[in-house]
Amino acid sequence: MDKMTAMQIDGPGKAPHRIERPVPQPGPGEVLVKIAACGVCRTDLHVLDGEVAAHYPVIPGHEIVGRIVALGEGVSGFSVGERVGIPWLGHSCGTCRYCREGQENLCDRPQFTGATRDGGYATHVTADAHFCFALPERFSDVEAAPLLCAGLIGWRALRLAGDAPVLGLYGFGAAAHILAQIAVWQGRRVHAFTRDGDREGQAFALSLGCTWAGGSSDPPPEELDAALIFAPVGGLVPLALRAVRKGGRVVCAGIHMSDIPSFPYVDLWGERHVLSVANLTREDGTSFFEVAQRADLRIATQTFPLDQAAAALEALRAGEVQGAAVLLPTGG
Repeated sequence: MDKMTAMQIDGPGKAPHRIERPVPQPGPGEVLVKIAACGVCRTDLHVLDGEVAAHYPVIPGHEIVGRIVALGEGVSGFSVGERVGIPWLGHSCGTCRYCREGQENLCDRPQFTGATRDGGYATHVTADAHFCFALPERFSDVEAAPLLCAGLIGWRALRLAGDAPVLGLYGFGAAAHILAQIAVWQGRRVHAFTRDGDREGQAFALSLGCTWAGGSSDPPPEELDAALIFAPVGGLVPLALRAVRKGGRVVCAGIHMSDIPSFPYVDLWGERHVLSVANLTREDGTSFFEVAQRADLRIATQTFPLDQAAAALEALRAGEVQGAAVLLPTGG
């Protein structure tokens, strides 16, 4: 039987290590995908650190690009050889009130790629065909990988921000560098907030069309209509509230965030809103990829071999990756 290679996390705090096991067979409604690239997301760090629910041992990774090599029973709409993307939301029950009301991202019985089902730090993966996306050909495998979460979750956060002609992005990593370009393309003024003192990151943001770039503790040069927080730092919420206008929105876009410190009511008063993003819907994916094809996106990536997954995660943790880190399987 053919073997696959993967990097597995055995439990919270245990670094990913190499394993080999038989290539899985797709079940009913599933596809088997040979992986070409897999993005490294901050959520993978939360899985590693035990900060989000996961079924250990688990193969992490949910920004997966590859080609279908086998179809399970009942799969339609895809064919062998087709390139697909596999995102974080790997399955929803279809029967709970949220699924029935078009909010499958809030499903009561979901499965998450790379957390509660095996993901893309591997050479092969099986996926629910209903939660796979056809990918625009204009993006290479490496460029497309970060779009599967950094792009998708960022897109959902941007939509929740509303029209917001003046936008602030806190935490200028993989998601923000994609969303900044889309927001600029839409005609918005974008203000980028990096780690304090990160001059290189600020220059990168300006090179992508941002109007202004500064440290997270710096006040922006004008009031924001909305702020999107991508860094998992609760202390940014009060800062963002003070930066948005009355009636403005602060959208927390991460799956995990440190505790939000107390702040005076006056910072919230004036009908300011604080809300979170939870996962994504399939409609988020289809609408995002339509926009991604039209916007002139420049996807900044740094690639790592699959067996350097642990190093890629630690580089991400240290803020040493400009744009997005992407793993390449052996021979990828």
